[in-house]
Amino acid sequence: MSSSPSDPPVGATLSAIRAIAPSLAPSERRVAEVCVARPSEVAWWSAADVAENAGTSTATVIRACQNLGFKGFQHLRMLLLRDLGAADTGPSGELPAEKSGSGLVRAVFAELATDLAGALAPLDEDAFERAVSALATAERVVVVGNGGSGPSAAAVAVRFILNGRHAEAPTDAVIQQLTAGRLTSRDVCLAVSDSGLNTVTLRPVEAARAAGATVIGVTSYARSTLVEKSDIGLVIGGGTGPWGGLGASATVVQIAFLISLQIAVCRVRGGSAEAAAATFKQIVPLIHP
Repeated sequence: MSSSPSDPPVGATLSAIRAIAPSLAPSERRVAEVCVARPSEVAWWSAADVAENAGTSTATVIRACQNLGFKGFQHLRMLLLRDLGAADTGPSGELPAEKSGSGLVRAVFAELATDLAGALAPLDEDAFERAVSALATAERVVVVGNGGSGPSAAAVAVRFILNGRHAEAPTDAVIQQLTAGRLTSRDVCLAVSDSGLNTVTLRPVEAARAAGATVIGVTSYARSTLVEKSDIGLVIGGGTGPWGGLGASATVVQIAFLISLQIAVCRVRGGSAEAAAATFKQIVPLIHP
């Protein structure tokens, strides 16, 4: 099929569905869940087949597809067929089934590669550019993230510092909230939450908003609470396969995206290579006294 400019990139259809699904009505959300769980079957089903497996009506299936950003059910089917045709399924036509040892590692890596390839489908490019500009010009950047997103928040703050953009990432929830509450309109709070629903992360977000700071939210769900409370919402795909369900893809996608965001900011600011070299000179004596 020929793709329109609004179609998700090849391999990204499930990521696009996953990003929007939580905001749908329950019956429509069941349709999305069936599509994500059984894409190779949905690609060949009729709308009535999907309705039967989702426990809803054909009209709801069509409405769900439209609310997910597709023109209708046939449009979704064509995109799923496109993605299936582009997938590397091997000579037997079967996906890897190894469950242990090096076979398991290959299966996980294959899924991570697929999820990374489609992770930017939900991203608003204009929002990304506005986020880069805000981070590049802010006087102060505070990064908050908790739970599984905590390491990602800490990692991007370190990368900012190494490349000459001061940033801080408090790990204590109380300190996060107190720090965010002392920001000003010249500052940015970068909040990271895969679900966009972590109340521990939302509290400093609210404190930063009350203080007048610009809030940038990074999440995998387009209509999450974090996006609602952010001035700039950056939505990226998460995992859709069996290992994605264990949090593998979401973590890798999150870190890869934050690194990309950091690189974009440092390029706008300029001088990141020189700053990194200066930081390296400071670090060497610390690790080799």
